[in-house]
Amino acid sequence: MTGIATDYRRELDIRRYPLAVYVLVPLAALVLQAWLPRLLGRFAYFDLPLLVVLYFSLIRRHPIHGTLLGAILGILQDGLTQGAIGIHGVANSVCGFLAASLGIRFVVENALLRVAMNFAFTLLAELLVVFVTRGVLGLEMHWNLLAQVLVAAGNALIGLVLFPLLDRLQIRS
Repeated sequence: MTGIATDYRRELDIRRYPLAVYVLVPLAALVLQAWLPRLLGRFAYFDLPLLVVLYFSLIRRHPIHGTLLGAILGILQDGLTQGAIGIHGVANSVCGFLAASLGIRFVVENALLRVAMNFAFTLLAELLVVFVTRGVLGLEMHWNLLAQVLVAAGNALIGLVLFPLLDRLQIRS
């Protein structure tokens, strides 16, 4: 009985977007993620591809889509950095899966809930990056908790503005 109610809720609340939104928004996030840190330097407190993964995972409410989108955007994000390929792919896919799973259970239209989820998932993604880099690959990585809290806060604030803008792009029936 619970499975039927969950499937019904998933189908009832799924939003639809034009194909161009699914292509251009992640592409814009990747371009901005690569370009803005060059302009802002050390004040670049954001992870735009993760925000896109979280948004589409929460809205689509399908864990497989969230996982695949996170893996693809994460690997492309890694391709734009000097680090190992796949680190952000792992972190973003885990966050995409968890966000989609939470999206099935909870209504995520509340702005305060979205801010809290963006903050928490950004910290989780950074912890996963540190774990994979240091623990699995055995590479050195400088990590500062205060800097990561600032990145999470920056992501939460950017998501507060970005999510309503993306909400306006949905296809209305």
